[in-house]
Amino acid sequence: VISYQELLDVFWDSHNPARPTLSVQYKSAIFYHDEEQKRLALESKARLEADQNEIILTDILPYSRFYLAEDYHQKYYLRNMADLRKEMTAIYPDTNDFIASTAVARVNGYAGRNGDIEVLQQEIDSYGLSPAAKERLLSLLASEGQ
Repeated sequence: VISYQELLDVFWDSHNPARPTLSVQYKSAIFYHDEEQKRLALESKARLEADQNEIILTDILPYSRFYLAEDYHQKYYLRNMADLRKEMTAIYPDTNDFIASTAVARVNGYAGRNGDIEVLQQEIDSYGLSPAAKERLLSLLASEGQ
């Protein structure tokens, strides 16, 4: 289980929250479900502003509804790797199943050269990939020194 604080830490480390966005569609935002999450989010934002000595532009808002990103944003890295995408769409031919699949999300992350190669080696057989696709995914992380 990942704590809300751990999610906040990953969130802050994963982008530049001081950079202005060109549209509301791409704004940096944290959504909270209760007062404790709100407090943690506000405190983490204040710490980051103090540490970086700059204004953090991330909005902190109450959660109301989740919206899926547009289709062209879904599984971005896989969309640019036809061989891996083809294998995953063969396993998950329905678009909704493809988007919701944890295995597809994991493969997409690794395709983007994110993650630990040792973890990938432990779980790669569970993805249903061909030997060639497994080798491709492993080589992507190996080339990054992960």
